[in-house]
Amino acid sequence: MLKIGVTGSIGSGKTTVCKIYETLGIPVYYADNRGNYLLQNNENVKAKVLSAFGEGIYGPGHIIDRALLAEMVFNSPAKLSTLENIIHPAVFDDFNEWFASQKSPYIVKEAALLFEAGTYKELDKIITIAAPLETRIQRVISRSQITREQILSRESRQWLEEKKIEMADFVIYNNDRQLLMPQVLELHKVFLSLNHEQ
Repeated sequence: MLKIGVTGSIGSGKTTVCKIYETLGIPVYYADNRGNYLLQNNENVKAKVLSAFGEGIYGPGHIIDRALLAEMVFNSPAKLSTLENIIHPAVFDDFNEWFASQKSPYIVKEAALLFEAGTYKELDKIITIAAPLETRIQRVISRSQITREQILSRESRQWLEEKKIEMADFVIYNNDRQLLMPQVLELHKVFLSLNHEQ
C-alpha cells in the first residue's frame, strides 16, 4: 500500500484536496489534527508538555490552553523545538498504528510540516499544494480569526513554497487558472497504477 504525503503552505488548500481524495474512497490521516488530539488526550504527551511548559499551560478542566501554548512557542524557537520534539514522535507512532489498520490501494497523510519535520522520508510520494501568497492570505483571513501579520509570521517559520515544490514528486496548483478536480483525479490514476506495480 502506497503512502502519499500532501503538504503545502498555510492557506494552500491541503484540506480541500484531501477531502476530494476521501470522496474517492482514499483514507486520509490529518497529522495536524491528530497532533492536537494527542496533545489533549495522550497522557504521555500531556505529561511531557506539563514538564516542559509548567502547570500554567492548563486552562479550565485540565485542558491544555492551545492559544497560550502557541503564543509561547511561536515567539521562541527553542520552545517550539521542544514542543515539536514531543508532538512529532507521538504523531509518527499514531500514524503507523492507523496505517496498519487500513485496506486501500493507497493512503494520504496530510501535514503542513511534512518536509520540515523530516517525516516525508517515510512516505512513497509527496504532493505539494501550491497557491499564490495573496490568495492564501485571503483564504486564511476569511476562515479564521487571524491577522495578516500572524499569517506572515507563521509563513516565515516554514519552508518557502518554492522549496516544497522542488522537493515534491507532484504539484497541484490551487489557483484561479487551473481546475483542482482534474489534477487530483489524474494523480489518483497515477497512484492506482503505481500500486498495481508494487
